[in-house]
Amino acid sequence: MKKIISVFIFLSILSGMELEIGSTMPKKKLELNDIEGNKVTLSDIKGENGTLIIFSCNTCPWVIKWEDRYLDIANKYIEKGIGMVAINSNVARFENVDSIEEMKKHSDKMNYNFTYAQDTNAELAYAFGATKTPHVYLFNRKNELVYRGAIDDNARSAKNRWNNGEPYCSKCKFKPSNGHQYSRQNRKQKLSNTRTQSNG
Repeated sequence: MKKIISVFIFLSILSGMELEIGSTMPKKKLELNDIEGNKVTLSDIKGENGTLIIFSCNTCPWVIKWEDRYLDIANKYIEKGIGMVAINSNVARFENVDSIEEMKKHSDKMNYNFTYAQDTNAELAYAFGATKTPHVYLFNRKNELVYRGAIDDNARSAKNRWNNGEPYCSKCKFKPSNGHQYSRQNRKQKLSNTRTQSNG
């Protein structure tokens, strides 16, 4: 019985962990299903100078508020040799509003110029510790995490506030919520000001 309790506690702690700055990108070889019917991995997405990953979905209110910035970010970062992917880990809605078919329609409607892929069983979201959308992870050319958090803080000025004014949405459930709180410094830092080059 004690062994079972110990395992449960360990798993609970593990599920609450998010990648720390400087961490190496996990699950680089995990196959994701993109909207074109292909199998892709983060290694495939990676550009010469790094990788930008956004955990997203089709219907999250905060995604909708920020989504017009996705293309600007893609244009800026892809030019700098950084591969970009939006990942949908909203397993609970894969059979309806977040199905591959609906993701394809959404991508076409929003003119996505980057890969949009589905994270089967939310395995990648779990490995990253991502629980909210949109949630950004930026890695340098050495696959080291240099930024995590929101795209920027512009959505705070929106008239309709969600999630008590925080720049994330927890309506898209990747896995059981763990109540993880993101650091104030992390929320204030802007993606546009982040360098991808390693000091090493």
